[in-house]
Amino acid sequence: MSGLRRFLALVCVGVLVAGAAWAIAGRGQQPQQRGGGGRFGADGPVPVLAVQARAADVPVYLDGVGTVRALNMVTIHSQVDGTLSSVNFREGQDVKAGDVLARIDARTYQAQLDQQVSKKALDQAQLANARLDLDRYTNLVKTNAATRQQLDTQQATVAQLEAQVRLDQGAIDNAKTFLDYCTIVAPIDGRAGIRLVDQGNLVHASDATGIVVLTQIQPIAVLFNLPQQQLPQVNKAFGKAALAALAIDSGSLAELDRGTLTVVNNQVDQTTGTVQLKAEFPNPDLQLWPGQFVNVRLLVDTLRQVVTVPTAAVQRGPSGPFVYVLQQDSTVVVRPVTVTQQDENQAVIAEGVAETERVVTSGFAQLTNGRKVAVAAGESGAAPGGRDGNGGSGRPDGKSRKEPPGGKTSQAAPGSSP
Repeated sequence: MSGLRRFLALVCVGVLVAGAAWAIAGRGQQPQQRGGGGRFGADGPVPVLAVQARAADVPVYLDGVGTVRALNMVTIHSQVDGTLSSVNFREGQDVKAGDVLARIDARTYQAQLDQQVSKKALDQAQLANARLDLDRYTNLVKTNAATRQQLDTQQATVAQLEAQVRLDQGAIDNAKTFLDYCTIVAPIDGRAGIRLVDQGNLVHASDATGIVVLTQIQPIAVLFNLPQQQLPQVNKAFGKAALAALAIDSGSLAELDRGTLTVVNNQVDQTTGTVQLKAEFPNPDLQLWPGQFVNVRLLVDTLRQVVTVPTAAVQRGPSGPFVYVLQQDSTVVVRPVTVTQQDENQAVIAEGVAETERVVTSGFAQLTNGRKVAVAAGESGAAPGGRDGNGGSGRPDGKSRKEPPGGKTSQAAPGSSP
């Protein structure tokens, strides 16, 4: 029994010694594990991307949503009553001003014109005879063979017949006009829509629908609205020169056409606090269509040779926007900046960064003032298109998102928080 007790005591002592040795060994390895994070450990340089600030001309755009409208739109109506004898256009056809679109049975109107022409010929014959009689009475009065009253009466008859001839000519012109109305021609250059009346139908001047609608789509107009707060800026720029306008597809952000501002409406809509503007586009590729919704960007100014950095480099803090500027010793320093213009790709810096300095565009989560960094070998000179939740590029390759044509630049209040 004593031997068994001695054996159990030795086993317990061995277990205790082994546990103590394992605990000491574990504590000795923990610092090595914490410090074995590789090159970029807790105290090592932070991997980042950096881009050099640059001086550039930055356009200033005002953005609005617009509706495309035909520059001119005409509903073709019949101006006389009659049977539509022929339709001389195809639906969707481009027509020129003066092209024949349709014809109406003109026999009734031709007969009325012939009657008026014959009536004028009858009155002209009577007028010729009355003038001969007037000449005779004039000679007879000289020899006292006719009285002065007879001469005056004959002069009145001639004047009456002359007036009748002029009346006949007016009736002829009127009948000829109605006859011309039987041939319906295009009043403008444009594109024919869907035919509203088929050949053989009886049409009237009082019909509400008309025969076809013509729309002028080259050039074409876009109506859009801007807030009334931007009206002074628009009027000031519009008073100096013509303002360029860009039509942007609302879905793909692709540029559809470039045009010019033509009209600023003469009053502000009090219900919405906006002013309506009209821009005209040449529309050579028919990318704009009446009734289409598009985004309109109006170029009102250009900032000349201002310092720009990628938008991803601008961070926001309690005191306003700031950037991490890369120093010569591979450390970063926090620099407050004043942002005057900003979009999804670039920001215009009024104060805080020189064009010769480089700013960090990714890796902000581990950055602090004075922290040492390692600039990645694949440093990009282009601005990332946006920032993700970690403050880095919105894309894994660090490239920028596709910028809408023209380089959208919107006004942003310096120091504003997101």
